[in-house]
Amino acid sequence: MTDTVAPESFSVSTDETARVAEHLVEGKTLPLEWYTSPEVAEAEKKTIFASSWHYVGRAADVEETGMFVTADIGDVPIVIVRDRDGSLNAFHNVCRHRAAKVVLDEKGQRRTLQCHYHAWTYGLDGSLKGAPRSASEECFPQQQLGLRKASAQTWGPFLFAHLDDSPADLFDQLGEVPDLIAAAGIDVDDLRFHFRSEYDIACNWKVAMENYLECYHCPTAHPGFSDVLDTQMDAYQLELEHTFAWQNGPLRPLPVNAVPRTEGYTGRDGAVPEGRYFAIFPNLKININPGLPNLSIGPMVPTGPDDCHGILDYFFSADVTQQWIDDMLVFDDQVGVEDRVLVESVQQGIRSGSLTEGRIMLQSEALIGGFQKWVLEKYSEGIRGA
Repeated sequence: MTDTVAPESFSVSTDETARVAEHLVEGKTLPLEWYTSPEVAEAEKKTIFASSWHYVGRAADVEETGMFVTADIGDVPIVIVRDRDGSLNAFHNVCRHRAAKVVLDEKGQRRTLQCHYHAWTYGLDGSLKGAPRSASEECFPQQQLGLRKASAQTWGPFLFAHLDDSPADLFDQLGEVPDLIAAAGIDVDDLRFHFRSEYDIACNWKVAMENYLECYHCPTAHPGFSDVLDTQMDAYQLELEHTFAWQNGPLRPLPVNAVPRTEGYTGRDGAVPEGRYFAIFPNLKININPGLPNLSIGPMVPTGPDDCHGILDYFFSADVTQQWIDDMLVFDDQVGVEDRVLVESVQQGIRSGSLTEGRIMLQSEALIGGFQKWVLEKYSEGIRGA
């Protein structure tokens, strides 16, 4: 008989934390093995994702009594439901009987939450209302077997969830982002959902986020983007906060006597004068392109050490025409196609083992340095709290 050896867990000693932190100040990156290690990917579920708010989808999907949506945060399935008293409840979507998922559908509307396995039935408040044959059980502890609580909160048309039942407020994590979006000319309460885009990328989620956090590559890799926005270092603004980072891209100045384009996407035809791009740590992206009121929002969800799954929900104000949306999406999609090539090449290079760490540009890639510092702090906090 062969003994089964459990994989080693990921840990960062105090000395290692200090050494990596010093390297980050010098412009070196996190150890590149942290972008390919299954142990790191597993640890991140607890050290990073279990302690954060996560974008789930549309608040409109839980507007009415009994309406629910399901999602996963790391390995944990959750269900969010509107209660009869109007409150928004969230629970671990795990039956207290034998741990089956209670609700299998992505969204819908129910009077109760009944497990598909043995029909244990929970109220919209998570309490166990009934379990078949429980009456024949001596001292069956029904009152103690409600669904484990999580948390849900909304911001405008956006729905978020957290695995804890009493976390810090969502807006502590969002910080000044709602105000900065309003200052960009976007009233989130006026936005209307149009569609969701989903995609898989062969790179670690941190590689994808770091690519999003800089426009140093834009003049080389995104000629269409750089034709609309001024991506030069002295014009393109980078701002780092404790829980988020953002980039502000002004429109590229037109040459003297140049005739502006009138066909296709130009970014010059609406109330939104600049592009604003927000990364809310750990993995949420919010994009606003110049022109008419528009916003896309969604996470980069890790699916393995070398893979992640992207989600973007697209919203526009009610008066934006379909033609404008189509033109903007040509511009937007081209950036996505170009970014896929970039991040997948980075993951291949990391996986090769040729380097143990990279070297960033401290000014042009300052947001990457801030993000990596935040990640290191989360690793350290999680290990200290274990």
